[in-house]
Amino acid sequence: MAKPKKIAGGWGALSSSLHFLRRESFLKGNATLLRMNQPRGFDCPGCAWPDPKDASVTEFCENGVKALTYETTSKRATPELFARNTVTEMGTWDDFTLENTGRLTHPMAYNAMTDHYEPIGWDEAFARIADHLRSLATPDEAILYTSGRTSNEAAFLYQLLGRLYGTNNFPDCSNMCHESTGVGMRESLATGKGTVTLEDFEEADAIFIFGQNPGTNHPRMLRELEKASKRGARIVSFNPLREAGLLNFTHPQHAMDMVFGRSTPISSHYYQLRVGGDLAAIRAVAKHILEKAAENPALLDGDFLTRETHGFEEYRRLVVETPWDLLLDQCGLTRGEIAEAADVYLGAKSVICCWAMGITQHRHGVANVQEIVNLLLLRGNIGRPGAGPCPVRGHSNVQGDRTMGITEEPSEDFLVRLEREFGFTAPRRHGYPVVHAIKAMAEGRAKFFFGMGGNFASATPDADFTWEALRRCDMTVHVSTHLNRSHVVHGKQALILPCLGRSETDLQASGRQSVTVEDSMSMVHASTGTNRPASEHLKSEPAIAAGLGQALFPGGPVDWDALVADYDRIRERIEAVVPEFNDYNAKIRRPGGFQLRNPAAHREWKTATGRANFSINPLPDLTVAPGRLRLMTLRSHNQYNTTIYASGDRYRGIEGERRVLFLNPVDMHELGLDEKSRVTIRSHAADGRERRAPGFRPVFYDIPRGCAAAYYPETNVLVGIDEHAVKSFTPMSKYIEVTLEAEC
Repeated sequence: MAKPKKIAGGWGALSSSLHFLRRESFLKGNATLLRMNQPRGFDCPGCAWPDPKDASVTEFCENGVKALTYETTSKRATPELFARNTVTEMGTWDDFTLENTGRLTHPMAYNAMTDHYEPIGWDEAFARIADHLRSLATPDEAILYTSGRTSNEAAFLYQLLGRLYGTNNFPDCSNMCHESTGVGMRESLATGKGTVTLEDFEEADAIFIFGQNPGTNHPRMLRELEKASKRGARIVSFNPLREAGLLNFTHPQHAMDMVFGRSTPISSHYYQLRVGGDLAAIRAVAKHILEKAAENPALLDGDFLTRETHGFEEYRRLVVETPWDLLLDQCGLTRGEIAEAADVYLGAKSVICCWAMGITQHRHGVANVQEIVNLLLLRGNIGRPGAGPCPVRGHSNVQGDRTMGITEEPSEDFLVRLEREFGFTAPRRHGYPVVHAIKAMAEGRAKFFFGMGGNFASATPDADFTWEALRRCDMTVHVSTHLNRSHVVHGKQALILPCLGRSETDLQASGRQSVTVEDSMSMVHASTGTNRPASEHLKSEPAIAAGLGQALFPGGPVDWDALVADYDRIRERIEAVVPEFNDYNAKIRRPGGFQLRNPAAHREWKTATGRANFSINPLPDLTVAPGRLRLMTLRSHNQYNTTIYASGDRYRGIEGERRVLFLNPVDMHELGLDEKSRVTIRSHAADGRERRAPGFRPVFYDIPRGCAAAYYPETNVLVGIDEHAVKSFTPMSKYIEVTLEAEC
């Protein structure tokens, strides 16, 4: 049986950090760490958690160390590596082996005759891409994907390039993660962004955490939770698994706690609900609150509800009419547990609600988000200190990319400003989000794929279907720092364009450049790399976008060379197009940067009703056929998104393997399985297609009956392409109906 940890951080985090530093580049990595997340340093290439105003010189976490050592590694994926190995051979390597070859050093082009990638010059690479784009029957045959690591400057140039070309096909990693958040919150509050700041965490009386594992995915958040716990705030967690980071935390940089083995309890209340049961649990909490408020109306914020909200009475009726038995059956919690959680909410003056993928990656993901907002609205917990919605986003600039126009559905205001600044007519047709882009490639409606960062082949749902869709493309292009799965699952023509890492010096014609990023709490700040680049042949992402722009539009209307020569010029054009970026260059030169204004945080509702909207959503149908389980996919502690740093998962007690399936012991016994078994996981999507993931070892785990969990990307093959959230099209990676088949 797995022996999961009950404490996050501590000596284990310190030991792990030292291990990865030694494995990759000890001296360089240590020196570089002291510049990460510093006012005049560079932004961590990992998660988007904000930097505190009182940041110490060691403002990094264990997983930030892993991300940095991955970037500063001494290993190199040179042309010699590609000469020794065919692409077919590399396609048999696992994800860790592919990326562990090290930093890419040269632009490479696929030779179908030899089945090898071969070096190519930058000018020739840009010319090939431009020629191919010109050959397409329509600009909408091109897919322009963006990773959340891309800087504001690169994202702005990239979207400008695509819209000059004539398409809004800008799927991005948000489509697969927090798209449900954006859709849900825009309908409720007219903003897709959270309304809280780090300072609000210092004033919250209660923090509710739904579907999030900060210990692995956002470890620096544990610092804020630790401080909140120590001052007496209640922390209420809803998660099917008991995660170490939500139980206890020892800060590895607090010497006395380390020496004496002290830890801080994080969750004061922990509820292990069934997979998919979040909406029912939140509504049950609201039902308890409304029942008590029927006797004591002062428990609700009546003035706020009357002046600031729309739809409360309809929502109240919906909740009152929803039977308790149905709510409790769906969430798997008891009436007493719901009452306990609701009483914490009622007893708190100010409440923050945090969430991540465990909320968004369901068919009812948008409804989940809106139910959280409904709960906050009941007592006016939006737009005042210590309170509000806090979606915790993943990659370091995924929020900034959207601000810069990386979206398949740009606003009319944005397009008008873009046209005015650059003198062209932008396309109005909505483009493809990720799942639609995959289907367009599979059906031959899209024939060109460009990935500005990321690992599309490993990040996407329905892996077999997606890979075949990519292979049908006439050309695939990937901007990358490392070799990954997307380079060996390629189109008829394929290019790899190697780029600078976040920690590396970006020298252009005017000298050293800084880029900017936006964190999860709308703070925009500069990031300036200082390390020597891994290869003299690397280009920055803005330079790659500009180089392609120059090749595709040699006669204008944009002077790409002038823009990329000095990134201040890019920011001047951003200032003219994107609201709230006035005095951009001056503001990013201040330590800590500046915060974008969120009207909802000031109770300015830009909705059609002019108020914050209660949302009316039916409970989902969570009926599962007999013999089936609800599978959720998740990260191990040794990975970030699709990047696998090592096998194993210290916090969950897994050593040296990844193809494990976490199961309730009773379910395992009834299925006739033990921890020496091997099973094939079979999913059951509505389209009836066969989807299997073989070779998994069942592991006894503390998880509700009828539920299961396993790591992605190994389980992405099980997520049907049409199994996605209503309205947001976010893949249902946290709710997959599966059966298990024992292997001989």
